[in-house]
Amino acid sequence: MTTTADLTPVVDDRLAKRNAFFLALAQAIGGALASIVITTGPLIGYMMLAEDKALATLPVSAMVLGTAFGTLPAGMVMRQYGRRAGFMGASLVAAVSGLIATFAVFENSFVLFVAACGIGGFAGAFVHQYRFAAADTASEAFKPKAISWVLAGGVLAGVVGPQTVIATKDMFDPIMFAGTYLAQTGLSLIAFCLVAQLKIPKPPKREVKTGGRPMRVIMMQPRFMVAAACGICSYALMSLVMTATPLAMIACGLSETDAALGIQWHVMAMFGPSFFTGSLIARYGKERIVSIGLALLAGCAVVALMGVDLAHFWIALILLGLGWNFGFIGATAMLTDTYRPEERNMVQATNDFLVFGFVAFASFSSGALLNAFGWATINGLVFPFVVLCFGLLIWLWRHERKPAAVS
Repeated sequence: MTTTADLTPVVDDRLAKRNAFFLALAQAIGGALASIVITTGPLIGYMMLAEDKALATLPVSAMVLGTAFGTLPAGMVMRQYGRRAGFMGASLVAAVSGLIATFAVFENSFVLFVAACGIGGFAGAFVHQYRFAAADTASEAFKPKAISWVLAGGVLAGVVGPQTVIATKDMFDPIMFAGTYLAQTGLSLIAFCLVAQLKIPKPPKREVKTGGRPMRVIMMQPRFMVAAACGICSYALMSLVMTATPLAMIACGLSETDAALGIQWHVMAMFGPSFFTGSLIARYGKERIVSIGLALLAGCAVVALMGVDLAHFWIALILLGLGWNFGFIGATAMLTDTYRPEERNMVQATNDFLVFGFVAFASFSSGALLNAFGWATINGLVFPFVVLCFGLLIWLWRHERKPAAVS
């Protein structure tokens, strides 16, 4: 009996490692699609809009809003039909969004382009479930590493997305970026082939029927509230600054290629540390890693406020990516402590709905704030939210120490 028990986690982690491998490759493609919209969306919006340039970031906002609206359906679909079927269907939706965006660029239709970005964002909601899918077949000890391994696929996305933009932006010259979104369709079909290789068991019938505790009970847990708040702030602050950066760089006399390469370094910084973030969480604890992430986000704002040379933009973007990595992955790991196996899909989907709802608001506000108040205001807004999250982490630490002190 002892031998069998000892073998079980080994078998589970072999399956988890196999799934993490394919999910990491798919993450590289899914992340590339997001970075394509982030790099080109504001620029396309700026070129298409005759007057109100404050709406130039609307394509990015539509993508994030699509992700927010897609989180709950993603949870329900995968709860009913399994991860693999949900991921495959989402890849096909992303391919269609690329075709619609290509047509919209040719027709100079801003409304249709925004709609295409929203559809792509809806498919992106499934991509954001990759990190949770990696944990489904992992042992408790391997879960943080499985999550970080999958997000490490974003390192490749940091190269694939911006380089796709650079290589294809003039494919149909003089119509910029039409070829980029045609390439997005091809990338989505590659992602379809990758997720088709997954082996993740469907939730048992019992889990589908019972569903676990009510969501309000789960959400009232102090650890859930702090994990969600830190995840929201880490992602929303990153989106606020990142969305405005390409426009700010162009306004300061830098080129589209400079902006694309800046986003490339940013995305690589977002996902590069994921190779070891899981190990750091296991060694130092989730809350400490989140705290480091928050400090790095504040550091990004400090550098951005120091000047508007190319180096300032690129260093700030790198710090922004690093801060997101530690803050968001740490918060995601904290969230896994708050639910039971039968509750995981709906809790994860609810968390992502909250996160991307706020991220959509941040990205939409970014263009208007930049247009009305400037680059300094965008970065100045980082500090109060970082302080708020530090306060919540201290409160959680004191709250969770109370039972131990009484006993």
